Amino acid sequence: MVGGVAGGMSFAARARRLDEDAEIVVFERDPYVSFANCGLPYYVAGEIARREDLLLHTPESLAASLALDVRVDHEVVAIDRSARTLTVATPDGSRAVEPYDVLVLSTGAAPIVPPIAGLDQPAVAARTHVLRNVPDVDAISALVEGGAATATILGAGFIGLEMAEALAHRGLAVTLVDLADQVLSPLDPEMAMTVQRELERAGVAVRLGVSATAIDTTHVTLSDGSQVPADLVVLAIGVRPESDLAERTGLELGFRGAIRVDDHGRTSDDHIYAVGDSVEVTNAVTDQAGVVPLAGLANRQGRAAADHLFGRDDHRPPALGTAIVRVFDVTAATTGASEKILTAQGVAHHKVYLHPNDHAGYYPGAAAIHLKLLFAPDGRVLGAQAVGKEGVDKRIDVIATAIRAGMTVDDLAELELAYAPPFGSAKDAVNMAGFMGQNLLRGDVVFWYGQDLPALPADAVLLDTRTPREFARDALPGAVNIPHTEIRQRLAELPADRPVFAYCASGFRSYLAVRVLMQRGFTAATLAGGMATMRAWLELERESAE
Repeated sequence: MVGGVAGGMSFAARARRLDEDAEIVVFERDPYVSFANCGLPYYVAGEIARREDLLLHTPESLAASLALDVRVDHEVVAIDRSARTLTVATPDGSRAVEPYDVLVLSTGAAPIVPPIAGLDQPAVAARTHVLRNVPDVDAISALVEGGAATATILGAGFIGLEMAEALAHRGLAVTLVDLADQVLSPLDPEMAMTVQRELERAGVAVRLGVSATAIDTTHVTLSDGSQVPADLVVLAIGVRPESDLAERTGLELGFRGAIRVDDHGRTSDDHIYAVGDSVEVTNAVTDQAGVVPLAGLANRQGRAAADHLFGRDDHRPPALGTAIVRVFDVTAATTGASEKILTAQGVAHHKVYLHPNDHAGYYPGAAAIHLKLLFAPDGRVLGAQAVGKEGVDKRIDVIATAIRAGMTVDDLAELELAYAPPFGSAKDAVNMAGFMGQNLLRGDVVFWYGQDLPALPADAVLLDTRTPREFARDALPGAVNIPHTEIRQRLAELPADRPVFAYCASGFRSYLAVRVLMQRGFTAATLAGGMATMRAWLELERESAE
């Protein structure tokens, strides 16, 4: 086995449970094996106080519990497929040749290090780090504890956001830089806006649409010519499949150089399996090839490959890419396909937005969850994103399960979910998303969306169904105000021959008004997600214009 973290160790442990007599050797090039790589940012933050808590196992503990022969500081540098041997660089500098009957590659993904001026200078390199393993976190922690006051993080993905939070908690002034026009690119931009605002609220400077062109010992120079202070630089631009060994071996590669495997994890060589971040996966929604570097997926792949090797009829299911991140007081999560992906790949879809509370509104502490559900014209659930303070993980996990099961919005509407006032509502957010999907597909409601505002028909009537006080605070230009409770008595104020585009704070009151209008012969639509979602679109437009 090549690689002793996540997928590789999951394979080894499962293989031992299935065959007590198998000889299982694990080669790991780093000094640590089976460590909690997902916990590294939280150690930097000080939330995980003891470094040893990151080290889940040692070669000695794995030998004692699972009879595994784990050799750290051993790097496999070559594979002879004909002879079925490995060439291994050992700690003393020598090379050893080791035989194998079956080989498992779990080489992971390597952080992308772009060609930025200054990185070749030792003093700059000492302050610039990726976050992949325990030595990386040791180097970053040493700089923090050594008095670093400012940090620049290049990349606003999951790792970048976790590190922004961690370093801010440690008292550093943090700048987050990304070439994209949004943070957290797996989310759609209007959903990511809440995350960006939370970063800014917590004091993180967010610089989007720019990249780093140079790094020195005190600053990072950006592509717009500006400079940001940086005693510490974290490279979190992304990762690439670490498939160099597989490529040199002649194994077939696929998407972005990932190792191509079958449904059981076998490579183009029947005697070699591959699992984890270095392998190509199939998207469960779009059926397209891709790479999903997630620890949970890697562990399941390792188990499935071991089951197949030892005669169990197991296989790797397609990947959903379910992921979650905490950003200060906000949690963001996603599963399945985003609208960006569905649109780019020409997949027909519908969407709804809703902003229900995480638990019953009358129970103290309720807070809104911003939820976006994507589904096919036949109702099949395709994806979801959620941002909020509490309850985000529960809803995304339920919807991820629904996608895996091939459920539709009708199924979501009928799910029987645990309810008590401290935990949820009698009509859970997932049920509500299902109801809205049903209404759309049945023609009981027509939605319009925030990005549609500039292109509304010239004769459109914008109808604000909120209270006069709300209307005075932030009405859309040209809107008229008729509260939803007065709509039946004031129908004569609306021209029956012009389309009505209604809105309110979250979408519910305008939906009630539109139901009245539709049944009175009006052509009417309600703003999906209400002003809560519209504000995100308006902020995106404003930022793009600046």
